[in-house]
Amino acid sequence: MPEESYCDINARVIGSWVEDGWEWGKPIDHEEFVRAKQGDWQIRLTPTKPVPQSWWPPLHGAEVLGLASGGGQQMPILTAAGAYCTVLDYTPAQLESERMVAQREGYHINVVCADMTRMLPFDDETFDVVVNPVSLCYVRKVEPVFCEIARVLRPGGALLAGFDTGLNYVVDTAEERIVRGLPYDPIANPQLLEEGNVDEEGVQFSHTAAELLRAMIRAGFIIDDLFEDVNGEGRLSELRIPTMMAVRAHKPGVMWA
Repeated sequence: MPEESYCDINARVIGSWVEDGWEWGKPIDHEEFVRAKQGDWQIRLTPTKPVPQSWWPPLHGAEVLGLASGGGQQMPILTAAGAYCTVLDYTPAQLESERMVAQREGYHINVVCADMTRMLPFDDETFDVVVNPVSLCYVRKVEPVFCEIARVLRPGGALLAGFDTGLNYVVDTAEERIVRGLPYDPIANPQLLEEGNVDEEGVQFSHTAAELLRAMIRAGFIIDDLFEDVNGEGRLSELRIPTMMAVRAHKPGVMWA
């Protein structure tokens, strides 16, 4: 399978998940938007734990990029909190949810259909905040993504991101037995494609916490804080075994005023 095709496969598969009621494809309702306008809001970038409010810089008037953040979840809330939001996603169904919520609630959002493994279609130093829910498990090489995020962030700008740290890829479907090692890379090891179901699971890749954090550091980010999280369902989650991580980092420089 050519490497350049896996993002198209994933866009198609995620679109089918949205049709089937995928948790991360369900837009917020009107009541949640109203509560956010009143200052009562939280955002999750990993399955169960909300991002600490202390991680957010002042949002009123901030330019926010939701990277692979379609679905009408994070961006409507940040818009309600006073930010000017742009959402980039490669799954049309996720972007349609963003348009639907914006039309329903009467605000504008810049909607961009693009592949985050390529150069982002924005000028240097465009955004004050980049929000990236768990999605790099659909990307083979993460450091170029972080370099692009750093490029489009203004000096002092914040990155808030959620990650899968790889443990999910070593266990069987029931999450009871260790059945494979790391890294999980179906392009380097095509046998993994034969073992899995691409039409249902897409093409995914493991990245350890060390790999992700080192890639952020090499891209120039300063890491401010982090926390671990669980899947939210399944055997690993029942045993409270962390498989996810959220990170707050910033680009060096003077924070926007």
